[in-house]
Amino acid sequence: MSDIQYVTKETLEQMKVDLQKMKGVHRPAASKAIAEAREKGDLKENAEYDAAKEAQGLLEAKIAALEGALSTVRVLDESSIDTSKVSILTKVTLTNLGTKKRVTYKLVSEQEADLKAGKISIASPIGKGILGKQVGETAEVQAPVGLMKFKIEDITA
Repeated sequence: MSDIQYVTKETLEQMKVDLQKMKGVHRPAASKAIAEAREKGDLKENAEYDAAKEAQGLLEAKIAALEGALSTVRVLDESSIDTSKVSILTKVTLTNLGTKKRVTYKLVSEQEADLKAGKISIASPIGKGILGKQVGETAEVQAPVGLMKFKIEDITA
């Protein structure tokens, strides 16, 4: 995971809290579950032990992934965002030229994406398609449903 990931300060803090919780709460609980399962006898036929070991493996993988992500994050200062073009952390109002519907999205990192909250990832098809565009420009986006065209109506911080 060598790509730099841009996040807000709040997201960085949440990532650190999640990592501490995994290491301080979930890891000891997984070890305890393995120890309890081990006490129940023959490990060759102990499904509880196998499940506990698998859960521990998944937890360790999540911890490693989060530590990797934390090593590549860069915190963005929301007060210094350039609103002359679409970039990460800008709020963009788009008109879908096919349906004439207007939508507003905030472009965020993959960790922060939440469509219900109006936040889309810069790595999403729409995010990639509108990145770098200016007000008045049209972006053609190759989405799973086919080619979509969006007109950039407004860009704010």
